[in-house]
Amino acid sequence: MTYSLSPSPAEVREHARSGKLRGHTSGMCPGHVQANVLILPAQYAADFRRLCVRNPVSCPLLAESVPGNKGFPDGVADGGDITTDVPGYKVYRDGKVVEEEVADVRAYWQEDSVAFLIGCSFTFEDALEDSGLRVRHIEERRNVPMYATRIPLMPSGVFSGNTVVSMRPYSAENVERVRAVTRPYVRTHGEPIAWGWDALDKLGIADINRPEYGDAPVIRDGEVPVFWACGVTPQLVVLNSNIEGVVIGHAPGKMLCLDWRVEDILAE
Repeated sequence: MTYSLSPSPAEVREHARSGKLRGHTSGMCPGHVQANVLILPAQYAADFRRLCVRNPVSCPLLAESVPGNKGFPDGVADGGDITTDVPGYKVYRDGKVVEEEVADVRAYWQEDSVAFLIGCSFTFEDALEDSGLRVRHIEERRNVPMYATRIPLMPSGVFSGNTVVSMRPYSAENVERVRAVTRPYVRTHGEPIAWGWDALDKLGIADINRPEYGDAPVIRDGEVPVFWACGVTPQLVVLNSNIEGVVIGHAPGKMLCLDWRVEDILAE
């Protein structure tokens, strides 16, 4: 279907629930917050919460559910169901992928499941666009490219691993503007953590054209890659940590759209 980029968050959730929306959510719900999703057995919740506190750039925690409750506190995603309202999910069991992508995860939900919402950089793309800093993957109607890196997280309990980054290309002279626009969005990864072609070696990215997640980038002459910490990081941590039981994440690029407005989470 041809999908409008500016439905309300509740409409996006409804369309995901009904199967009308199965694509990525970049560019949707301008002015609202988008969130990465990770659903864990309750026995790991404290360790994961602490992982987020220790690594706030890669894993900025926005909200969490009560164990076994598919909803969230008032105002986060009213009337929502975490098992159906994301356009796609990835499912892990005992540290291994068992479903690369499914439309809903009602069959995998457990009585002790706890859902965590992690801020997503899609939230600040509207601000970049409004500042004249066009977002290439939105222009090209592609998913943002995402790369596994060699940058380690500070571990927490059973959890350890490396950071995942997203990438948006800009001219070198615009990097400082990009940093300034995204800096206040600390709850959705904030400003870039690296930029320029020399950053590939620092991050451990062997081939910019072969991201681990999302679509290959379109980089034009005179542009450099600009990298932000990414909310797919927790899923890579799950694979690295080999925890027991069922873990559910959003499919990369397919977020939960929240009722929160951007101004509700901006740093002062």
